Amino acid sequence: MAEGGAADLDIQRSDIATLLKTSLRKGDTWYLVDSRWFKQWKKYVGFDSWDKYQMGDQNVYPGPIDNSGLLKDGDAQSLKEHLIDELDYILLPTEGWNKLVSWYTLMEGQEPIARKVVEQGMFVKHCKVEVYLTELKLCENGNMNNVVTRRFSKADTIDTIEKEIRKIFNIPDEKETRLWNKYMSNTFEPLNKPDSTIQDAGLYQGQVLVIEQKNEDGTWPRGPSTPKSPGASNFSTLPKISPSSLSNNYNNINNRNVKNSNYCLPSYTAYKNYDYSEPGRNNEQPGLCGLSNLGNTCFMNSAIQKNTRVHN
Repeated sequence: MAEGGAADLDIQRSDIATLLKTSLRKGDTWYLVDSRWFKQWKKYVGFDSWDKYQMGDQNVYPGPIDNSGLLKDGDAQSLKEHLIDELDYILLPTEGWNKLVSWYTLMEGQEPIARKVVEQGMFVKHCKVEVYLTELKLCENGNMNNVVTRRFSKADTIDTIEKEIRKIFNIPDEKETRLWNKYMSNTFEPLNKPDSTIQDAGLYQGQVLVIEQKNEDGTWPRGPSTPKSPGASNFSTLPKISPSSLSNNYNNINNRNVKNSNYCLPSYTAYKNYDYSEPGRNNEQPGLCGLSNLGNTCFMNSAIQKNTRVHN
């Protein structure tokens, strides 16, 4: 047995080498280890075949895992900015982290730096360890000056965030609440899909979320809000911007092939039953305006909508 009752050095070396090759899977948890500590551990166990001359030497014994070099001063969970994988830190899957902690323990006063594997990309999906979390600003509808900051993974759901806010502001379980996305323009958007992730909802760094509690008389302070059904369209009507050519041009675009893309436009037709009248515009039909933003598709949506106005 090695120092401190740890497993044999050959076993340590073999186990960690194998676990470092673990493939990333969405939802799994990985841990950050300071590269300086890890390099010292590698010397001690003779990890590299060309660097075994100090293997087992107590002068290079790494001691408890020390991640202080990754953290901002005075903050046990806030990472320094611009850290680089393999240069500043090593990523280990849960099993590998647990083994190292069982062999060497963790420096007193420090907490494990755990991060989730998230899926990124719209058309070509790939997994990545989310090293830097999304910082959200949380407050109550009745007191928006009292803002509390928390960090969340892009894989966390709206429901997870709401539960955290209820906990922060001591909102009883029986109290009915709603969550709102507050923009800088002082406009609010309801977050009414609890199973959506932060990534799906398009929430960004520094976004302000407001929790609203239902009044005793059954009304809401912000007034009624009709939640969208899961299959509801995000398209809205715009009465004055819809010559009859809009529908024809839209269908032409819909029938074109888009190379290197799995994205296709749904088939929509202009509304025929919108009732309004304006002198000189009797022959026009209202059309459709807006495409649903999938998180980072606003520029693509703009280009697609622009093309609906291009006449052949």
